[in-house]
Amino acid sequence: MIHSQSAPLLLSSGPAARLLPRLRAALLCAAMGAVAACNGSSSNSTGSAAEGQQIFRFDTFGDETKWSDTLRLHEVVNVVDPTTALAVGLKVDSEALPPDVVAGIQSHTISLTDPATTVALIKLDAVVGLKGTVENVGGKDQVTRLGVTCALCHSTVDDSFTKGVGKRLDGWPNHDLNVGAIVALSPALDGPTKAIFNSWGPGMYDPRFNIDGQNGPQVIPPAYGLQGVHKITVTGDGDDIMYWNRYVAVTQMGGHGTFQEPRTGVDVTNGTDDLVTSKLPSLQAYQLTLPAPAPPAGSFDPAAAARGQALFTGVAKCSTCHSGPQLTDANERLHPPSDSMGEPEAPGVPSYASRSATKMYRTAPLHGVWQHPPYFHNGSAATLADVVDRYDSRRSLGLTDEQKSDLVEYLKSL
Repeated sequence: MIHSQSAPLLLSSGPAARLLPRLRAALLCAAMGAVAACNGSSSNSTGSAAEGQQIFRFDTFGDETKWSDTLRLHEVVNVVDPTTALAVGLKVDSEALPPDVVAGIQSHTISLTDPATTVALIKLDAVVGLKGTVENVGGKDQVTRLGVTCALCHSTVDDSFTKGVGKRLDGWPNHDLNVGAIVALSPALDGPTKAIFNSWGPGMYDPRFNIDGQNGPQVIPPAYGLQGVHKITVTGDGDDIMYWNRYVAVTQMGGHGTFQEPRTGVDVTNGTDDLVTSKLPSLQAYQLTLPAPAPPAGSFDPAAAARGQALFTGVAKCSTCHSGPQLTDANERLHPPSDSMGEPEAPGVPSYASRSATKMYRTAPLHGVWQHPPYFHNGSAATLADVVDRYDSRRSLGLTDEQKSDLVEYLKSL
């Protein structure tokens, strides 16, 4: 999935094909290592971060049942070229590409307008968040089963090779990803349902639409900087990451297992086996190792940021809620919708809190906030300047333009 037009790549022959056995062997060794780690830590409720990384990146929890058997999206990827896939926000892990493939991309001898290249990249486990079974059908490689992993929405790449292709950045939300448009390609969905999915746009996803039928997409959140934060979700429904991981793995990804929430009446079981529960401790352990990214050098004015910090803890009153090491009071309390800068929602959109277990909102942690616009749970503030303007207006703070600018510089420094 790199931009070029040229001759098609067929990894069933040539130098790249000779690299595939070695790659498969390496992946097998990695998988066996993860299994060994799992067996070795089966009595450890805290889990293994190394194993958790493999789960985060490559485990589907058996959700091929949803994405292949029900939505039939494996049929779609067989006819989608890499250029189109990149356009809807899918990413490619450059470190999963064998040298001959890298050389072919650089020399433009690999076609990025040929769906066969997409299949080849999936076969290499190079498409972030997708896990496919590729088999030879009628003399041609085809994806026969397709699943998704946590990394689909909660990883991106650093674009170090080209736009959309680079080294993984686990925990970074993929705000280029148009989940709705991808799901809407399913031949199993009717027109009205496809229209709803297509209305979401890049970086947005409604994790309750398939539960309550209401349409109110939310910004895909980061999965980094969560160490020390107990209320992980925007509405603080659970007390640790494992709660939300179970919810997403079962109710959204379609993984095999059970999620029950008496407060909302959600009770979902997929399959007759449980491919989720045993993996949750390690998955959480890995996510807790993911730090919020530091701001790029030169991306903010240090003097202005220092003035902004004084405002943050002083007249702007931000630290009333954005307090403690993680700049959130989420471990102590939640807030009513009337406190939320993201409410009221857009006309016709239901309050997201009303659809949750708590009916309230948490205060968002702020470390790494520079990295993930748009802001508030529904993305209703495009920039940090918009965030400060809304706080100033709603709280009648009377900040000057210079003070607001200084606050923005402080937020950019976090």
